[in-house]
Amino acid sequence: MSTPLPPQEPLSLWDASSEEADVSRRFAEDGASVDIAIVGAGFTGLSAALHAAELGLSAHVLEAEKPGFGGSGRNVGLVNAGIWLPPAEVRDKMGETQGAKFLKAFGEAPSRVFDLIEKHQIRCEVTRTGTLHAAHGPSGLRDLQGRHAEWQRMGEPVDLLDRAAMTRLTGTDAFHGGLLDHRAGTINPMGYCRGLARAALAHGAEISTGVTVTGLARKAGQWRVTTDQGALLARHVILATNAYTDTLWPGLQRSFTPIHFFQLATPPLGPEAAHILPERQGLWDTGRVMMSLRRDAQDRLVIGSMGTVFGDAKRGLSRRWARKKLAQLFPDLGPFDFDEAWHGQIAMTPDHFPRICALDEGLYTAIGYNGRGITTGTLFGRAMVDLIAGSPAEILPLPLSDPAPVTGAPILSRLYQGAFTANQIIKSL
Repeated sequence: MSTPLPPQEPLSLWDASSEEADVSRRFAEDGASVDIAIVGAGFTGLSAALHAAELGLSAHVLEAEKPGFGGSGRNVGLVNAGIWLPPAEVRDKMGETQGAKFLKAFGEAPSRVFDLIEKHQIRCEVTRTGTLHAAHGPSGLRDLQGRHAEWQRMGEPVDLLDRAAMTRLTGTDAFHGGLLDHRAGTINPMGYCRGLARAALAHGAEISTGVTVTGLARKAGQWRVTTDQGALLARHVILATNAYTDTLWPGLQRSFTPIHFFQLATPPLGPEAAHILPERQGLWDTGRVMMSLRRDAQDRLVIGSMGTVFGDAKRGLSRRWARKKLAQLFPDLGPFDFDEAWHGQIAMTPDHFPRICALDEGLYTAIGYNGRGITTGTLFGRAMVDLIAGSPAEILPLPLSDPAPVTGAPILSRLYQGAFTANQIIKSL
């Protein structure tokens, strides 16, 4: 049995405020043999471990840091349906039959997350009042009107809101309209991640943290998973590292463009913030450089945008950007400051679709979540285990693919970072 590791410094507000306990524990299984070795203890890896354990498969999760250390613990916490692309574009790119299958799976994805939260009594500040996609200007509203028409054609519970309705639901008249997606909601993402870990452990999965996987080699029908603290033998391996993928598997790191998303959180504001997002929907806008906004269970305002944190919660460019943005949105808010600032990494693909890849016999990965980690990780973790358990590939929400390299990904990443930094500078003036 593994022994717990000592606590680490919080990496985000969600890490500091999660009601679910950290389950970090030492690696103590050198030479053991399992059905599935899983690299990465985020939404994908822990969803896979829980599902495998429920099916009676032995699973061991190997995490270099602690559960939720990557994008899962730094997420905005919006449990959104669908992906970035409008439904019509999904069907155009995938074909009518496959596109409809994909949209159905991702339309139901928030319910899959909420069902797991209920089933395992995960304490993660869950709300189910929907999310708001806010029109930053007339062009954004036209885009949302097109999306709404598609969702209505499909019979999905998505409402088109005019400016007055958006003002009522947000507390600001800054937005030209919006979409309210009743399928969606919000969570403390680290709480959800830790709750998945707790449930996986309770069902018999093993989780080791502070252990780095250094090599994968297949011999005699098994994978030898080498770490800096020993090795495991596994019939199957799942790489569940998404945007935090390194050079463990050749070429995989070049199959996406890494970008960052930063957030700052105020202290609890109490009644002063009661008019802001009064039903506690999470919000993101249609701007070219996206902005997000939430009010959490303790009445903190959490605001974010694309890019990295410059400075910290008390000083620096990102703090100036956040103060200016909140003051523009809510000029009557009164004095406020920030307690937490952090950023995480997102894996963007050229077509904005995620991937499930069969890298070798018995070796799978899911990658390129394009900022939709909660639902995509939950769905894909289970889907890869279902494949391993013998389900046909047709059960997947999209076909298996190869991890094609993104031409110029490092250059693109630097260009994006430059643009996002410029946006912070300009919007802070």
